[in-house]
Amino acid sequence: MDFEKFSPNNISADNLTIPFIKNHIQSFNDWQVDAFKGKQDISKLVQQRARYIDDLLALLWDFVGLNESYDLSLIAVGGYGRGELHPRSDIDLLILSESGFSEQSEQKISQLITLLWDLKLDVGQSVRTLEDCYEQGKNDITIATSMLEARYLVGNKQTFKKLQGLLESESFWPSNQFFIAKKEEQIGRHKSCHGDGYSLEPDIKNGPGGLRDLQTVAWISKCHFNAHSLLELTSFNYITPSEYRELVDCQTFLWTIRFALHTVTKRPDNRLLFDFQNEVAALLGYSGTGNQAIEQMMKAFYQTIHRVKELNDMLLQYFDEAILGNLNQQIENIDEHFQLRDHMIELKTATLFTDRPEMILQLFLHVAKDPRIQGIYSPTLRELREARRCLTQWLQNIPECRIIFMEIVRHPRGMGLPLTLMHKYGVLAAYIPQWSRIVGQMQFDLFHAYTVDEHTHKLIKNIYKYPVTKEIHPLAHEIYSYLEKPELLFLAAIFHDIAKGQKGDHSTLGAVDACAFCELHGLGRYESKFVAWLIKEHLTMSVTAQRRDISDARVIIEFAKVVRDEKHLNFLFCLTVADICATNEDTWNSWKGTLLRELYYSTQKMLRRGLENPPDIRDRIRDRQRKALALLVEQNIPESAVKALWKRFNLNYFFRYNSVQIVWHTTHLLQHKDHSQPMVLISDQNARGATEIFVYHKDMPVLFSSVVTEIDNKKLSVHDAKILSSRDDFSLSTFTVLEQDGEHIDPDKKQRLKSAIEMALLEPEQVNTQQTRLMRIKRQFKFEPEITFLPTKRKRTQIEVVAFDAPGILANIGEVFMMSGLVLDTAKITTIGERAEDLFIVSTEDGDALTEQQEENLKAQLIAELSPDS
Repeated sequence: MDFEKFSPNNISADNLTIPFIKNHIQSFNDWQVDAFKGKQDISKLVQQRARYIDDLLALLWDFVGLNESYDLSLIAVGGYGRGELHPRSDIDLLILSESGFSEQSEQKISQLITLLWDLKLDVGQSVRTLEDCYEQGKNDITIATSMLEARYLVGNKQTFKKLQGLLESESFWPSNQFFIAKKEEQIGRHKSCHGDGYSLEPDIKNGPGGLRDLQTVAWISKCHFNAHSLLELTSFNYITPSEYRELVDCQTFLWTIRFALHTVTKRPDNRLLFDFQNEVAALLGYSGTGNQAIEQMMKAFYQTIHRVKELNDMLLQYFDEAILGNLNQQIENIDEHFQLRDHMIELKTATLFTDRPEMILQLFLHVAKDPRIQGIYSPTLRELREARRCLTQWLQNIPECRIIFMEIVRHPRGMGLPLTLMHKYGVLAAYIPQWSRIVGQMQFDLFHAYTVDEHTHKLIKNIYKYPVTKEIHPLAHEIYSYLEKPELLFLAAIFHDIAKGQKGDHSTLGAVDACAFCELHGLGRYESKFVAWLIKEHLTMSVTAQRRDISDARVIIEFAKVVRDEKHLNFLFCLTVADICATNEDTWNSWKGTLLRELYYSTQKMLRRGLENPPDIRDRIRDRQRKALALLVEQNIPESAVKALWKRFNLNYFFRYNSVQIVWHTTHLLQHKDHSQPMVLISDQNARGATEIFVYHKDMPVLFSSVVTEIDNKKLSVHDAKILSSRDDFSLSTFTVLEQDGEHIDPDKKQRLKSAIEMALLEPEQVNTQQTRLMRIKRQFKFEPEITFLPTKRKRTQIEVVAFDAPGILANIGEVFMMSGLVLDTAKITTIGERAEDLFIVSTEDGDALTEQQEENLKAQLIAELSPDS
């Protein structure tokens, strides 16, 4: 249907009723959605919508009689003033009077606004005089910017022209002040979005690289150059025709996503929430199995905002010179090709990058060598962008580039600012073919908060900061200080996730790519294989520390066999810590740090004594008992009382707890007289980076599920559990917990938690098992559970459970174990985004491992219980 046939101008006066107009608007919306699905040009659609609202407002203006108020003007401002409207965009209006409003005019204005609200239009209106506009705009950059877009709709045109005159006066917002204000506004806006456009649920309007960054360029251009479009900037030689086309391409893509988002949500949303990503991707024509459609869409989005940020940076630097006169006249020579203009590196000869691509790498080597350099001068950045687009081969294929690249990697500052700039301006993607494939690559989960390339960049920065992060990562700081060739660690960091998104195991594929890269860059066979090993095993230490029982010497032996020597252990530790910290802002906590350090020291000790000489468990137990007894005697506790108590304990207790913990337990147990009552201890020292809860009570099948339910009810997370029994069937169990944000337990919460657990043990039937509501953000990530039985030489069965992290999951698992007549020995709890990846060690009531048939039955019961739709 032709738009002209759809115009509100065709609505007769007899049909000017709210129901008719609402139906007319809905029909127009449906027509636009059909046109969008039919791949209609997005620019045409948003402009058509603005025209439709223009005509409707003019019709309603006359309908309520405002055409009789001859001094009034109806003006479109903001985005609507630009003649752009998305399905749920705000319709920003200014009702303007030259000097004031009569009572009759105010009544008609109120009638118009009420009518617009009744029509469910997203209207934002302001009613001002010319003086109001000037004063309020002068004091508020947001109001001033909105009026900068002012477009006449209907009413007194002379009043509108007077407004234009006021807005264009030098006293209103001088272009230099306007530029500074908009630049500061952009910085603040980016900070409110955490300064990172690569959010899992990005704000396509306000985030870095979003539509606001494009509009900022346009606003500054209009204020300073009186340019009414980005195209006009080409006549001022501030952007090239190709840059203009790139800006339009980016705007078109972001507009398309926003139009689709508004269509799906039927709300003025700008955040691309998980809830809507699947529908938006489908509406945009992306397809594939699983989450491929979403990942394709998000990859295109992240690549687009990357281009916008790059152009925005460059153009604001140009504006800085043109508007503020910051010409950076202090120039110092660097060499025959480069000079330092204030704190920016500048190319002396245009087209040098195109003629000699190795000079691109030379620029970044200069950044590494000269700490005065803080960035790239805008004309040089433009040359870099143009040369990058003209490349006919990968930069790594040029021998001179390979030499310079390795100089950068080996330079003490090379992985600092130079690496960041190489990543930011697309040089890494032009250098390493595999890197170009991970730019904008997002995984659809709650664990990886960044694209693969951005995660890798953050990982490298974490390693680079080890020398100055002693307080945060003391062991990594110490190890890094004596690494002989840290460049091997950085190369492993660059390639550790580079095969993400490909079919197959990314660690194995990345190791192959890295080995070839290292050999191409002149590394020997041993060093190349060493880097490849780091990549192949880059997840091993994290998995072992968090999801295996590292108090078991057999686990340490198996891990030590993988690392082989201390050099491999040192490098792998540094890579693992940096990797975990770069995954998202909330992943790292003191508990994980403690686990990794314990694994490191246990493995180091094992390697030093030799794998052929494993520690004698009985010697370890006797040593712990001796140390604990000495400490207790120092507190004037009778040795006879201690030994009488310890006779009730199995040897496994002394193996699983260290001497300090044994002293803590023993001291309180000797004071605990009424054994019909539970004893619950909550540590004050935050041992091992978390809070320990020790539970002593008569053994009962529901002990585990009751305790973890109360912990969950207090909004705490369980990270580890030791479920031990005495010889006379009392529980001697410990639960290691943290707040959900990874912090230690609030002291005020400890007493309430203690009381709740005691009550749960006395009256388990009264435990509140009602599950809390599932977080919105997790609802899109449900998946079927995976149950794996791991090999073990002990009379125990190890079960790895990977399931959707729904509320109450631990209690549900404990219930299954109880109903199956199993004894739970150990629980290692790991939550990775929406995934619970837990290890449980269980046995039968007779102390045996499960048979194959019992394993099959247990697996079926766990799947039935943990299925997200059960």
